[in-house]
Amino acid sequence: MQTVLIFAELTIRETQRRKVLWLALVLALGFLAILSVGLYFIFQDLEQFGADTDQKEVVLGVLFSAALYMVNFLVIVMAILVSVTAVSSEIDSHTIETLVTKPVRRWEIILGKWLGYAGILILYTLLLVGGLMLLYRWQTGLAINNSAAGLGLLLLQGLMILSLTLLGGTRLSTLANGVLAFMMVGIAFIGGWVEQIGSMLQNETAVDIGIVTSLIMPTEILWRQALALLQPRITSSTFTAGPFVVLSQPSDLMIGYAVAYTAVLLLLSLVAFSRRDL
Repeated sequence: MQTVLIFAELTIRETQRRKVLWLALVLALGFLAILSVGLYFIFQDLEQFGADTDQKEVVLGVLFSAALYMVNFLVIVMAILVSVTAVSSEIDSHTIETLVTKPVRRWEIILGKWLGYAGILILYTLLLVGGLMLLYRWQTGLAINNSAAGLGLLLLQGLMILSLTLLGGTRLSTLANGVLAFMMVGIAFIGGWVEQIGSMLQNETAVDIGIVTSLIMPTEILWRQALALLQPRITSSTFTAGPFVVLSQPSDLMIGYAVAYTAVLLLLSLVAFSRRDL
């Protein structure tokens, strides 16, 4: 286990050296600063116009959902970009050969990298989602429902993407791995929309297509469940549309499937790298 932790530490240091971590931190703080200013003026206008509590909750809830949607996108992009070169670039440059000749097991290298990137991703998600919730509570006084559960689902989504890119890196080039990760997320996204529209039209075929897509890549079900937990009134409101509507809510069984899916991806990456010829 000590070897795994050493590789995790080296992974974090490498991310710092490439300035990815610091750039992401600065941009995340900038995102929260802009959101804070916008939220302040919108809330002041609502107060000035004498909006009641329900009206405030709907307007501010839509803004919160939009910000959360952007945070969700940023977490996905961060998970892909920081880890897409983790294995493939070291294989192409033959840097990995220096490591595997040491008295370490190959799976320890991959698991260490996963833990390092997971730590970065968790802190990044906590900063964005936690900062968003604190700003919303501080400036509006309105509480966020099920904050811990919603945050956990967004974290799980990031870890799922991380596991996918590490697995891809053991067999694909960096470019192919990036394309794979983004396309899988895109497939999940469009499948989620097909399921939502099918649910609205009561089209069972469309709903089934969405369910199959969620089985292939369950990122979208995590987003919908997180949004439904954090903003239950907004996701069912007739005044909202698009990605803020949850007409077909995932079951707890699908959440369990997403956990198992992430674990299997990580296990496959450990096995794939252990068996690869270098």
